[in-house]
Amino acid sequence: AVILIAISTTFMGLFVAVSVSEVFEAQTFSNFFRFPMVFLCGLFLPIRDLPSFLQPLSYVLPLTYGADILHGALNGQNQMPLPLDFLILGAFCVVLFTISLRNIKIKWID
Repeated sequence: AVILIAISTTFMGLFVAVSVSEVFEAQTFSNFFRFPMVFLCGLFLPIRDLPSFLQPLSYVLPLTYGADILHGALNGQNQMPLPLDFLILGAFCVVLFTISLRNIKIKWID
């Protein structure tokens, strides 16, 4: 789980880095993903305790599934089945890598 979390967040950083033209823009843009993801993924507060309008947003973040795996490893209480967590986290890795690769190819053509 920790390795998949590291890979998915690395690919998210790659996506941000290849989407902008300046380093400063990448740092600023990555904060829009990083800080909400930490607080909405269930690390500090269970997703079921979040306001109802924020709960769907939590499930769009890859760290949510990694945090669920880690919660299950520590206290045996997962919100979702472990295979589903791993599958979705792996899918995030593949999708983010594919989008980043496409953006790199577009930048090389321009």
